[in-house]
Amino acid sequence: MTRIEKGEMMRERWRHSFSEWYNEIIERAEILDVRYPVKGVYVWRPYGFKIRARVVEIIRRILDSTGHEEALFPLLIPEHEFAKEAKHIAGFEDEVYWVTHGGLEPLKVKLALRPTSETAMYPIFALWIRSHADMPLKIYQVVNTFRYETKHTRPLIRLREITTFKEAHTAHASAEEAERQVHEAIECYRRFFDTLGIPYIISRRPDWDRFPGAEYTIAFDTIFPDGRTLQIATVHNLGQNFARTFEITFENPQGEQEYAYQTCYGISDRVIAALLALHGDDSGLCLMPEVAPIQVVIVPIWFKGRKEMVDAEMEKLKDELSDFRVHVDARDLRPGAKYYDWELRGVPLRVELGPRDIERGEVTLVRRDTGERFSVPRSEVKERVGEALREIAANLKERAWREMESRVHEARSMEEIRSLVVERKGVVRTAWCGREECGKSMEDRADVDILGILDEEASGSCTGCSARAEKVVLMGRSY
Repeated sequence: MTRIEKGEMMRERWRHSFSEWYNEIIERAEILDVRYPVKGVYVWRPYGFKIRARVVEIIRRILDSTGHEEALFPLLIPEHEFAKEAKHIAGFEDEVYWVTHGGLEPLKVKLALRPTSETAMYPIFALWIRSHADMPLKIYQVVNTFRYETKHTRPLIRLREITTFKEAHTAHASAEEAERQVHEAIECYRRFFDTLGIPYIISRRPDWDRFPGAEYTIAFDTIFPDGRTLQIATVHNLGQNFARTFEITFENPQGEQEYAYQTCYGISDRVIAALLALHGDDSGLCLMPEVAPIQVVIVPIWFKGRKEMVDAEMEKLKDELSDFRVHVDARDLRPGAKYYDWELRGVPLRVELGPRDIERGEVTLVRRDTGERFSVPRSEVKERVGEALREIAANLKERAWREMESRVHEARSMEEIRSLVVERKGVVRTAWCGREECGKSMEDRADVDILGILDEEASGSCTGCSARAEKVVLMGRSY
């Protein structure tokens, strides 16, 4: 049986009962505690929080390497600042939490809990920027945001408190520089998702679905096993819209005052939802080695009268593997119970060590992604563990891309769009004339959304109205 065939056999429940699998794994693998007594608000458990920390470490490393600087802006936004940008407030007004009292005293000015930070950061940008020499300004923060989500909440996917909101905000002296920054942001996210092994489709949101106040919005989407898409990142070219509202001006080289050109881009807890969901199988999580809290678990196989020999060798082995995140499971449990626990938590590689292994001068390695067991010489264990972890990462990435690509279909009629999205559990690429009226009609008739416009040449006629096609769009159902 090939590696791919083994992987497919291990993913039947994951694929056909995904919603049940996801809710169950969040609890059993100790990612979140969902019992907090506020709807849409959850508690990170230590194991899940370690995964989160490693994901955040990766994006910080990428942003820092491209000249971004981390800052921290306040959570509370005065109502008069929040209300300055009419399009922006209109996009969030149904989702804002308002603080109206300080203790028992009514506040003179209501304070919004940030749903996103444009209106908190840009009044300060106006103070920091005076000259073209002050730009580019590239600031990011990792914070909590709050949105009164009225739809069905779901852990890490649809929240009222978003606990891992990375937002970057930039200011530039020209439209060309801002456009280049959009492309840099896209490349940063490509690197980020490639590191996590999360497959993605990049598209431009239709005008009626762009970020409030933006010139245009670019989005990264992935496809879950149930066929629904999840937006995992967005990049927005803001033009001068917010700069005009918040008086972010600078003196150009000719001594004239201009409004700055801006971009912003963000990710959230949804990245971690995708990381857990796309690499799982019927046994539980299957973590990428880069983010696994434990990369290698050593399970001793004890036999009566030979425990001390195994323990002594196990300590030596742990020291030799100190370059990896290694854990020794010395609990007084049967080996099978330990295997179950670590498979559930997605530890990439298990090392089994018993008296027979020691006598043969070997150890047994077990890959979480395929379940493959193999023996390696004791003298080569460090090298072979590193090699196995690299192979696991490559396989998980390849498998996730293969799974996603199998869910992207071509459609030439409204009937095809409906049937492919619903019955085949995926998304469709189809032709569109580019008119908003037609696009919204296609959404209504097919009962699916236009997720984005693909950067591809269109041909033939529009699926919605039979006029000449101008664009290729992605349609599907999203979370």
